[in-house]
This record gives sequence, structure tokens and C-alpha cells, in this order.
Amino acid sequence: MTLALIDYGAGNLRSVANALKAAGASDVAVTAEPDVVARAERIVLPGVGAFAACMAGLTAIDGMVEALAARVQRDGAPFLGICVGMQLLADEGREHGVTPGLGWIGGWVEAIAPAPGLRVPHMGWNDVVPMGEHPVIEPGEAYFLHGYQFRAADPAHIAAATHHGMPVVAAVAADNIIGVQFHPEKSQRYGIACLERFLAWRP
Repeated sequence: MTLALIDYGAGNLRSVANALKAAGASDVAVTAEPDVVARAERIVLPGVGAFAACMAGLTAIDGMVEALAARVQRDGAPFLGICVGMQLLADEGREHGVTPGLGWIGGWVEAIAPAPGLRVPHMGWNDVVPMGEHPVIEPGEAYFLHGYQFRAADPAHIAAATHHGMPVVAAVAADNIIGVQFHPEKSQRYGIACLERFLAWRP
């Protein structure tokens, strides 16, 4: 089973690849090739840093956004976005201006508002609380590191939440697409189990 792990200069690729292999993925292709994405059975989009920089890195690869859309939205290949890879699913990122996202799950990404006693970025272990049933998401504790949050236009797309001074989206999902704000590759047993469920998922 070929799993395409997208290399666009914005992800913790080695750690994610190692975590996927620990979860049972036997054929992980770390790739910046749209042709590989077009044939992949599953796709993982990692991401760290700023929304605008990540989106710029993705769109800079000729044909990549189109290949992703064709394979995921048209063909229904299971897709996992991690951290900023999840945030890119939104319609737009609101960070030093507005940057269009992939627009696969309606909503926007905005800064976590600072408040007395609230540490930003949200960093460390926190609860993952499912907002309904999803084959990939289970309750537990995961590792988060982010200063921006996903605001879903439709609450039905919120697969899980956490709490950091306020409810914060921990996962979004629609059809064959799932995104997690936490880092499975840094979340020890909980993270590996999450990736195992993604690899077994047949949406």
C-alpha cells in the first residue's frame, strides 16, 4: 500500500515517516511528485510553521494542489493532515493578512487570542475529546504545539476538541478527509494508535 507523505518544505518528515512505519505502513513514499500522489492509496500532509508559508510551499510545486484534489476529493483516497497540514484544509488563514487555503473543509484559521494566565502557543500534552464517533479518533492525550486554531464553519466537521483557555478544535473530518491539530508523531502510544487507525480506515 503506497502512502504518499508530502514533502513541501514544511513538515517534520522524518519523524512522521518513522511514526507511520511504527504504525504498520510498509510503503511510505516521501515525495514532492504529483505523479506519485496521483497513484497513492493514502496521503499524509504534515506541516509546521506559518499557514501562508506552508501554503506557498505547497502551491510552488507545479501540479501538486491539483493532484491532491484529484486523488482525495475526486477519487476518495483517505487523507490525513497534521498540524498546519490540517489547517490548510480551511478556506483561508488569517495571519498577517488573509491567505487562501485548500478549501476542503469550510472555515478559517486564526490566532489563539492571548488571555491572562493563558500560554500561547498552546504547547504540551492535552486531552483529545471526540465530538462524535470517527474511526480514526479516540479519547486520550496528545502532544500539541500551535499558536493558531481552526474555526470550522460547520460544527459537524469538528471531530474532536481540546481545551486551552477555551474549546479548541483538535481534529476536523469530512468524508475521506481527516485533520488533526496535535502531532501523532510526538504523541507516543496514543499517536501511533491514531496512525494505526488511519491506516486501517476504509472511508
